[in-house]
Amino acid sequence: MNLHRKGRAALVLALVVVVGMAFRVSWNALRDIAGAIGADPTAAMLYPFVVDGLMALALVAALVLTDEARRFALRVLAAYTLASLVLNYVHGLVPELHGGVADWGRLADWDPANWALVLLATSLPVGSIYFGSDLVAKVLHHRPTIPANTEKTTENTMNRSTPDLEESTPAPAPAAPVRAALPAPEVVDLVKPVERLPVRAVGAESTRPRGATGRVPDAARTPRPVRTADELLDEARSATADWADTDLTAEAIRKAVRTSAAKARTLRETLRAERATAAPEKVAV
Repeated sequence: MNLHRKGRAALVLALVVVVGMAFRVSWNALRDIAGAIGADPTAAMLYPFVVDGLMALALVAALVLTDEARRFALRVLAAYTLASLVLNYVHGLVPELHGGVADWGRLADWDPANWALVLLATSLPVGSIYFGSDLVAKVLHHRPTIPANTEKTTENTMNRSTPDLEESTPAPAPAAPVRAALPAPEVVDLVKPVERLPVRAVGAESTRPRGATGRVPDAARTPRPVRTADELLDEARSATADWADTDLTAEAIRKAVRTSAAKARTLRETLRAERATAAPEKVAV
């Protein structure tokens, strides 16, 4: 990280040096152009900062602004870069500008070209005031949009076969239905007059089995028959006798003999070993 920061600092420093030297070369040409259009020595010295300085301002604004404001800053940067290039080109074509002996307002021999160049050179300071103020206002009023932090959860799915997973808990057995209690029979005395006893209404309970809402106690579960390893192996041999070798998988054996995944894997290895041993014998016969 420290080396990365040093490399970036060296790159920025080198860029500043190159830009500074390029500005010095352009400053000489723009100063002579300003003197040729009637600027005094002080104004001619400041004229390069008006043109090339606005280029630097537009570049910084383009790095800060976004959307339409950024495109506007890039257009200003392109326009002033082109204007500076044209004036430097004219300075190279007119030797009189180098010694300061050129006539005032005379940048080219052809009148239409001269009028266009004088208009360009004199309009750049006014444009710098307008465009520079607009760019600074846009930068000061710019509010960077912060994207909403959306949490993205990455689900890592692992391809695992069913026998490799833990044995699933058997479904709880449904509770036995409770029969509704019948009312006691009415006792009739043959000697005494018949007197009807009030019968208390008993709400009939539903005979439909209710689904288990919690963990069923171990005592209420249906006991599962415990088979020995030899019994499981015999059942697996019988169930897979007509199976192909490719069908002999732990998942298929587990479903066929209804056992756990770990025991199914053991049965699979045993059956494969038996078939591998029996295969050479068949070939020999």
